Amino acid sequence: MTDRPNARLCIFMNDSAEEAVRFYADTIPNTHVDLVQPIGEGQNLVLFRILDTHFMAMDGNKSFEARPDHSIAVATVDQEETDRLWATLSENGSEGPCGWLCDRYGVHWQITPTAMTLMLSDPDREAAGRVQDAMMKMRKIDIATLEAAFHGEA
Repeated sequence: MTDRPNARLCIFMNDSAEEAVRFYADTIPNTHVDLVQPIGEGQNLVLFRILDTHFMAMDGNKSFEARPDHSIAVATVDQEETDRLWATLSENGSEGPCGWLCDRYGVHWQITPTAMTLMLSDPDREAAGRVQDAMMKMRKIDIATLEAAFHGEA
């Protein structure tokens, strides 16, 4: 008997699943390509993990469009990592509000510093509200600006 398979988010792409996943593996810490399986001429199924979360990318279904309400959220440890992931993933893609972006392959991401999450969930709801207001004016998240808002300095 085999172990129960895990659940995976499936991302449909037109024709660049392997290229995209290898780009993610080069960009995001602890990202691994587990399997590249040809499924047709010029089409692949790619199993991969980002920070121990399982995903599957597939080529060949042009009828599905990527949607911003389906995104991969990556928690970053500091501003340097936030800046690096933002710059790399948004290159030849598009930037959105509040830490959201769309990469060159049409995959939507949220690049969210853990410091922001902690401030937004702080028991001091006034301070958290100031952070929320500051975040709503940003594209890429700036931790120092959020910290200033949290402390009422902005």
